[in-house]
This record gives sequence, structure tokens and C-alpha cells, in this order.
Amino acid sequence: MKAKEFDLIVFGATGFTGRLVAEYLHLSGADGARWAIAGRSLDKLAKVRDELHLPPSVALLKADANDAAALKALVARTRVVITTVGPYQLHGEPLATACAEGGTDYVDLCGEPLWMARMIDKLTPLAQRSGARIVFSCGFDSIPFDLGVVYLQAEAQARFGAPLPEVRGRVARLKGTFSGGTLASMMETIEAVRREPGLIKLMTNPFALAGGFKGPRQPNDQGADFDDWADAWAGPFVMATINTKNIHRSNA
Repeated sequence: MKAKEFDLIVFGATGFTGRLVAEYLHLSGADGARWAIAGRSLDKLAKVRDELHLPPSVALLKADANDAAALKALVARTRVVITTVGPYQLHGEPLATACAEGGTDYVDLCGEPLWMARMIDKLTPLAQRSGARIVFSCGFDSIPFDLGVVYLQAEAQARFGAPLPEVRGRVARLKGTFSGGTLASMMETIEAVRREPGLIKLMTNPFALAGGFKGPRQPNDQGADFDDWADAWAGPFVMATINTKNIHRSNA
């Protein structure tokens, strides 16, 4: 297989979250890898590189989220793309498709289950042929909860010889607030359901992304209640709608 020019490209590096990803890569020692930042404006990318003190070896690549030809050329140059350009239901499909067709691994921060369900149906056969790994929701949207369940169940198997019949997640404290992109994604999902009311069935189905898998009845998470485990009142977590779907998809 021909070697790729880059190990990793951060697409959307001039945005709020993309900039944080680029900064983290730099501070965590990723400068030993071959990586680049990409977006619509080379001038803005250069400003990000200067302000974050990224080394000159971090290349600047120009591509628009809706330019299929430019995205095809972009993903051909790298092993992995991290994209923070959302809402994904408006701007994500061309890049995800280019990766699935081209055999480039794809990672995003998506919390939009309607779009994810559509992309799973569309991209699975493409990615199976090319060998690409298409991985959604690799941010706070789901990582602590998804990997938390994996860890707990592995420990349960090792200690008790059987998985736990029930796992609950609780968020006791949050730092910061929503980014503009997260709010835009939430509003676009609400608008999609308004246009097609039938989509509410997918939104409320915890197994909607699990490829036909049907699990046991899930706890009621639609209202506040006193949680005996936490010895406190608890209410629905704003990201639970997508987190539960991703956990059941991982399990399936």
C-alpha cells in the first residue's frame, strides 16, 4: 500500500472545537507525527498555527466542506481525518463519503442521531469495501459513557463472571457551556423532526443505531426522580439521547 503523506488531518481547525483539537495535539506531543490542519481559509489557518505556536511542519490545507472533489483529494493524502465541522447533517456527508470511498479512517464529534442513522446505511457497504473505519461521536458527546460501560462490563466479567444487568451514568458537575456548533446541531435536529414528525420514533428509540438489535426495556429517563444510588435528585442529561444509542451500537 502506498504510504500517505500525513498521519492525521484536523478538518475545521479554525472553528472553536477544531482549534481545541489542534492545540491538544500540539501540547500532547503529536508534533512527532505527520499532521496538518485544514479548512476553507488558508489565512485563518495560518493565524491558528501562529497563535497556537504550532511548528512549521504542521501543513495548512484548503478545502470546503461542500466541495466533493477537494475533499476526495484531501482524504487521499492522510490515514485519518478528524472533523469538527458541523452541523454534520448540513456539512458532514461529503467528507464522510469521501473517507468511506477512499479507505481513510474518519472520526467526528457528531451528536446528531438522525444523520448518523442515514450515514450508517449509506456508508457501511462503501467502508467495508475500502477498509475505512467510520467512527462517530468521539467527543464528550459519548466517549466517557461509551468507554465507561466497556470498562465496567469488562471488570464485571473478570470479577463476577457475568456482565452487569444494568449500568447507570450520572453527570454531577460540568465545566464550560455549549459551543455555537453544538447549539446549531441541536437546532437543526429539532427542525428536521419538525419537517418529518415520523423521525421522532428514531429519536426516542435507544436501539436506533444498533443495526436491528433489540434489547431489554430501558429505564424511564423522561423526567426528574430521586436517585437512591446517588442519594440525590436526577434529571435527564442533555446528551443522553445520543449516548444511549451509541452505547447500544457498540454493544451490538
